[in-house]
Amino acid sequence: MHIAIAGNIGSGKTTLANLLAQHYGWEPHFEDAENNPYLNNFYEDMERWAFNLQIYFLQSRLGEIIDIRKLGKDVVQDRTIYEDAYVFAENLHDMRLLDTRDYNNYLGMFEKMSSLINPPDLLIYLKANVSTLLQQIKKRGRTYELGISPEYLTRLNEKYDKWTSSYKLGKILVVDIDNLNFPNNPNDFKNLTEQIDKTLEIN
Repeated sequence: MHIAIAGNIGSGKTTLANLLAQHYGWEPHFEDAENNPYLNNFYEDMERWAFNLQIYFLQSRLGEIIDIRKLGKDVVQDRTIYEDAYVFAENLHDMRLLDTRDYNNYLGMFEKMSSLINPPDLLIYLKANVSTLLQQIKKRGRTYELGISPEYLTRLNEKYDKWTSSYKLGKILVVDIDNLNFPNNPNDFKNLTEQIDKTLEIN
């Protein structure tokens, strides 16, 4: 079984993936942001590094999916290959940070790759307002994220809502996290796992 967690920057995907892995005995797969060779450059000069960053994410995410297949285990994954295309790349193109020629090149590669993979059995979308995201970003203190603007997060939220509202690849569970605290409130986490159990028909 393949469970994937989607959500904007600072929405708590990694934290929830760890909690679900512990609760269900799933194998966690995390986005390797710390070792991304383009991320710092991107936040310093988005237009120069946008295409490089998106190509890196695309090949990295495909590698994760191949690894998940090889494992043959129940897996919970932090972020999906679909977000890279339908949220981040599309947003960069809209902002004119990724020109149309590069964007179409990227989409062509994404469409070919995505046609060869299976979507997750369940997509969990962590929905949050911008103030919640900014609090979380500040709390975790990643240097390259501290300059992210509220406007940028707002645009990404709009892309996430657009993508998830038309998601038809499998089951989806939308979780509004603004008033939830999974790490510190056992009832919040219990309510979520009950929703997951019901959606996946886990007895």
